[in-house]
Amino acid sequence: MTHLEESLERDIQRIRRQVVEMGGLVERALRDAVKALVDGDRQLAYAVILRDQYIDEKEKEIDRLCLEFLVKQQPVAGPLRLVYSTIKINVDLERLGDYAESMARQMLRLHALPDRSKAPLDGVLELAGLSIPMLHDAIEAFLKQDPELAHKTIGVEATVDVLQSKLNADLVKLFHEQKLPLDALDPLMNIGRRLERVSDQARNICMEVLYMCTGEYTKHSGAEAFRVLFVDEHNSCRSQMAEAFAQSLNQPKFVFGSAGIEPRAIDPATLGFMREKGFDLSRKTPKALFNVPYLDHYQVIVSLSPEVEKAFPQSPRKMVYLDWSVADPSKAQGTPEQVREAYESAYRHISTQVRDLVEAIVGNKIE
Repeated sequence: MTHLEESLERDIQRIRRQVVEMGGLVERALRDAVKALVDGDRQLAYAVILRDQYIDEKEKEIDRLCLEFLVKQQPVAGPLRLVYSTIKINVDLERLGDYAESMARQMLRLHALPDRSKAPLDGVLELAGLSIPMLHDAIEAFLKQDPELAHKTIGVEATVDVLQSKLNADLVKLFHEQKLPLDALDPLMNIGRRLERVSDQARNICMEVLYMCTGEYTKHSGAEAFRVLFVDEHNSCRSQMAEAFAQSLNQPKFVFGSAGIEPRAIDPATLGFMREKGFDLSRKTPKALFNVPYLDHYQVIVSLSPEVEKAFPQSPRKMVYLDWSVADPSKAQGTPEQVREAYESAYRHISTQVRDLVEAIVGNKIE
């Protein structure tokens, strides 16, 4: 290699080493935060909080190296993609350090509770067992410039999302059964949310690795889709009906989702009614608003319950907020015929509104 090539390679290796070192600090912080939770180790939690300063300093050092590299080497093609991706990955890693610190603080909240030993941790550990290795593999893909490993790691994220939704549903159920105090519910849900965000950031790192290796920027692929989210109180009846019917319209340019303010298990009567309509909701997992990936990317939020307005007191920027409030048929009382009519009425209202909305967007009738 020429002197210039040697200089370029030396600077690239220096940047890579710093990223790998920062990734190691972040991974250790996340693992220690989980260990502190399991062991009830306050000292370890304090250590995670204090060591976040080292991660912040490492972020600044990598920023300096990348800026010096741009000025000194004036890179093009592959080296330019590498430094661009490194700058983005650096931000992701610093954010992950913040998540570890937040988890340690939530652990201290749990430790202060008199009945902390009753806090259910199996779901949290299951989440940690997927999300933290995702981060490890993402850093490994960066170090080895391995697009295949990056693709494989990205595929794990969907499973993490499902596990987090299940964790929240389980915790809320325990809370309603008075088996989990409110003071424990909040920190446990926060820890689960942070672990789910770990998988999101690991995916982002893998996306940057793919760009670095291939030059194809896929981070925001699918942005051409039109996203509609149906929201009610519990994501156990009306919003599930709306999502199922909307999906049945088979519109490839749409992404439909549903969520609840306080998710609960899908109502059995709703399962039976929708089964008669040809929809199987038995494998659907109710989820909370904060479990919806990329909530801010949804163009339309449809409220099916007056209580939803409390979650969106003002219409969010770049979102269209629609109120389709309809009585919850799962709360209907009376004869079987009257309950059935309540379901039919809600279904007619929802399906008509969904069809009208989709046809308005696509500009023609849907068969």
